Amino acid sequence: MEGDKCCSSFFQRCKPYIAMISLQFGFAGMNIITKVSLNRGMSHYVLVVYRHAFATAAIAPFAIVLERKIRPRITFLMFMQMFVLGLLGPVIDQNLYYAGLKFTSPTYSCAISNVLPAMTFVMAVIFRMEKLDIKKLRCQVKVIGTIITVAGAMVMTLYKGQVINILGSQYMHHPRNYVPENTTDSGEKDWFKGSVLLIIATFAWASFFILQAVTLRQYSAQLSLTAIVCFLGTLQSIAVTYVMEHNPNVWTIGWDMNLLAAAYAGIISSGLTYYVQGIVMQKKGPVFVTAFSPLMMIIVAIMGTFILAEKLYLGGIIGAILIVIGLYSVLWGKNKENKEIEEETITEEIKCCRENGVMETVIEGVETNDIEMQNDEANSKVLRVAIINVPKV
Repeated sequence: MEGDKCCSSFFQRCKPYIAMISLQFGFAGMNIITKVSLNRGMSHYVLVVYRHAFATAAIAPFAIVLERKIRPRITFLMFMQMFVLGLLGPVIDQNLYYAGLKFTSPTYSCAISNVLPAMTFVMAVIFRMEKLDIKKLRCQVKVIGTIITVAGAMVMTLYKGQVINILGSQYMHHPRNYVPENTTDSGEKDWFKGSVLLIIATFAWASFFILQAVTLRQYSAQLSLTAIVCFLGTLQSIAVTYVMEHNPNVWTIGWDMNLLAAAYAGIISSGLTYYVQGIVMQKKGPVFVTAFSPLMMIIVAIMGTFILAEKLYLGGIIGAILIVIGLYSVLWGKNKENKEIEEETITEEIKCCRENGVMETVIEGVETNDIEMQNDEANSKVLRVAIINVPKV
């Protein structure tokens, strides 16, 4: 029995880590499939619309059935928060991310996305969701890690460097119709433009995490929140697409890579991801949720090099290393903070238990004295009655 309890407790502690690691594999596949689809001419505006339409269709039935009894009533303030969530995530973040991905590469896009934890940390401090005591070592490390992360993103944006070939990847076979990124002057400009778009998209994604954490405090039905955000994002994306795309043929989609990209990104990278992130965020906070992005970068780098003929540049590698160092500096500080909070909580519980124990002892003592006094009074009454009722001889 004790062994089963230990295994169950260990699995419960590991569930957030398993969930976030699994999501990184899903994100990695999305980056590769989407890159191929965008290079074949699919509009990223249309891709965002179909992506969140698939996400809504996949999540809404579960939300309607499973959360029909626990779904809170939506106030006007909650609706506005959901509306802004749809604007930050599906519209701003996804459109800018796909545009940046089209101008750069999957590995580069994932590496830039590693700035997300640092941005989330800074915004959490600004909105007082994270405490920052600069006198403590853990807080100093988090600040230094944030600075290193931003420096790594700047290196990746401003310095490209020479091409680095990994394990003879230039001899690998690649998909038909795949067009590698440009190496001309116009390609250099597009690379810089893509970097800026990716940084803005990451900022929007960090804002999404902060607002999602706030919304979940009032609207705890994660599935319903996910379905509503995806639905609102679909409507907003349709409006943006009608403004940006004037050719009606861009809406055409067949049984090809475009359909796979939209369905995969919608069901896995939007619907399932928003739901799982919401659950983990309630337990671990927004900084923990963003901590696993370097794993996605490694997976995408391996897949992109051998599948998509992707080129790795020296500036990208140096910047990615700096970002990872900064990222895990922030995580180290966050882990120390969590341990301190747990120790303080345990100490307070022990103090409360001790105080309660003393009070219980006092109460038990008082009750015992009262019982003894009542017994003595009862005995004296019996004696008096016995004395009074003694028959005369």
